[in-house]
Amino acid sequence: MKSANSPVLAGAKKFEKIKNRILGKKYELSLVFTANSLMRRLNRIYRGQDLPTNVLAFPLSKTSGEIFINPSRAKPWNVEQLLIHALLHLKGMKHGRKMEQAEKKYLNGTSNRSRYRYRNFRD
Repeated sequence: MKSANSPVLAGAKKFEKIKNRILGKKYELSLVFTANSLMRRLNRIYRGQDLPTNVLAFPLSKTSGEIFINPSRAKPWNVEQLLIHALLHLKGMKHGRKMEQAEKKYLNGTSNRSRYRYRNFRD
């Protein structure tokens, strides 16, 4: 069992707080950190692209969804930005100016702004 001061537990609480801000407390989310092999398979099956990617989001219903994050493919972004990006997709947003503005808003609402610089996903 992880202690209350565990970095893993602290990260989970931070991710939950971000999820609650974007989707609400009642939204049920499964968050999976995975490697290139599974991301490649999921990307091939669901997007028709036979290569690993950094993040995928799957809405299951209006009140639940799944996010898969591949930390080895996170750069030049960070895992927190990938989470925000995926949460906005689960909220129904599509790539574009409105989504980019929302990403900036939520990323700037995180604890250490100077540590996380916004990067456009189309870069």
